[in-house]
Amino acid sequence: MARILLVEDDERVASFIQKGLEEHTHSVLHVGKGYEAIGTTAIHTFDAIILDIMLPDIDGIKVCQLLRQNEQTIPILMLSALDSTGNKVMGLEAGADDYLAKPFHFEELLARIQALLRRVAFQRGISDMYRYADLELDRSELAATRHGKRLTLSPREFKLLAFLMENREKTLSRVQIAEAVWDMHFDSGTNVVDVYINYLRNKIDKGFAFPLIHTVKGRGYLFKDKSHELES
Repeated sequence: MARILLVEDDERVASFIQKGLEEHTHSVLHVGKGYEAIGTTAIHTFDAIILDIMLPDIDGIKVCQLLRQNEQTIPILMLSALDSTGNKVMGLEAGADDYLAKPFHFEELLARIQALLRRVAFQRGISDMYRYADLELDRSELAATRHGKRLTLSPREFKLLAFLMENREKTLSRVQIAEAVWDMHFDSGTNVVDVYINYLRNKIDKGFAFPLIHTVKGRGYLFKDKSHELES
């Protein structure tokens, strides 16, 4: 699960990319202008940027240069309808990590983004495989197993489980969960977090020796192995 900034002024293309990435559990923030992208990176943290060259205010080459001047080391995948060697060289020399010409197949875009994310994860010593108690989560394959049993999860359930595992043994409020998993400001009138927590419980806790998801009354939810506490 990665947080990605998409800088693309074509709404149709942006919608296509955003929908596809979110179906693969990534969080996507879309902006349509270069200066907006620069300002957004100063406020928010991202794992990768998809940056179109042709923007209405300043071009993507300049955006990339300014980001690197500001010591932003976020991996950048540059998109362009210009497919000449010269344009590719220009984008890479501006500081982009990869370059993809339009039109493209979404599968190639996704593969390139995943490659950039793996590279950064390797540099940081982060694995795609999460293991906790008897539960394993493979982010690269969007697969989960508990006690050797394969779990069938929807993309949203997988994203929720990944967030809980990343923050295991911490009490998480409904606000924190909603903003991380749904990219939305929490509305106290909605029970979407509770509904999906219940979905997840039925899949990863029901029928197993001990539960991993716990309700902390008045505060939120806790993902923790308490089996040793039951034994003592």
